[in-house]
Amino acid sequence: MRGYKVHVVERTGRAVGASIRNFGMVWPVGQPEGALYEMAMRSRAIWKQVAAEADTWFDEVGSLHMAYSPDEWEVMNELVENIDKNRGCRLLSPEETSRKSGAVVTERLIGSLWSPDELIIDSRKTIAALPGWLQEKYGVEFTWGRAVTAVRYPFVELGKETLEADIVVVCSGADFESLYPELYAAAPLTKCKLQMMRMKAQPGNWRIGPALCGSLSLVHYKGFSVAPSLARLKERYRRDYAAYLDWGIHVMVAQNDAGELTIGDSHEYGLTHDPFDKHFINRMILDYLKTFARFKDEELTESWNGIYPRLTNGEDFFVQQPEEGVFLINGLGGAGMTLSFGFTENIFGGL
Repeated sequence: MRGYKVHVVERTGRAVGASIRNFGMVWPVGQPEGALYEMAMRSRAIWKQVAAEADTWFDEVGSLHMAYSPDEWEVMNELVENIDKNRGCRLLSPEETSRKSGAVVTERLIGSLWSPDELIIDSRKTIAALPGWLQEKYGVEFTWGRAVTAVRYPFVELGKETLEADIVVVCSGADFESLYPELYAAAPLTKCKLQMMRMKAQPGNWRIGPALCGSLSLVHYKGFSVAPSLARLKERYRRDYAAYLDWGIHVMVAQNDAGELTIGDSHEYGLTHDPFDKHFINRMILDYLKTFARFKDEELTESWNGIYPRLTNGEDFFVQQPEEGVFLINGLGGAGMTLSFGFTENIFGGL
């Protein structure tokens, strides 16, 4: 858009990593007030523009977090009290919640937190469609199935082939071993493995409405840290949901354009992960899901895992310039879908 000639080099034949192994959620409600929330909303606007121009599906469904205990409800109340009223977050009664989504379990439901900001894309289809659109509209060149073996500015080496560029951006995700390994080894980075599942398309084109979350999500996202009683809720969860916290499980569900339901997830941390999914983790996710949502057809069709990098020092991004003209960009954790467009626009807007 700024007139640069862009060449993307991708080691695989198509996108198969963290970019497609997710909910497809653009999730501003999870970001804290201020710069990160504004960045999330800018990303949301870009996603809408890109998806519309690339003729791929998106749905501005918003989100619901359900409360079944007084301490969960208290955190939701405090969030609404402590964030900008223009964000549109509000508390809903059980009756209002049911009108938003017929999938919500109403037994013992105290109420829910409604946010209008959340947007869903089908990441598998959208990420697959973007290269063709970028190539056609902006002349972006793609080299697929080739790994960059070295960067020696201004040269980028693909084995014996050499490219030249004024700006080199290394976005290697969870691959810390190939390019600038010494810098990555010294950085406060680890890798997160998550497990997810998909339920079949719902009969009769039945829609769940907003993306749905259980209250374990309240202790997962930084956006809820403004609630003074959050610490007490965490302590209660350490007693009642110790195994869930140990495996980093909080449960959300989003519906794509085909009517399929994407469900997850868990969080295991370490630099090396086994390739095998743990059945008991999927069972825990499904058991907790049933406490706040039920569906017309709950048959599972797929399960998978994804791996992404995460900073261990509490920061939100890893950006380094190992040499003039070279940028390493990484470490957005589980918020890549939500923050990446706005984040990179901030970085490169001033160049």
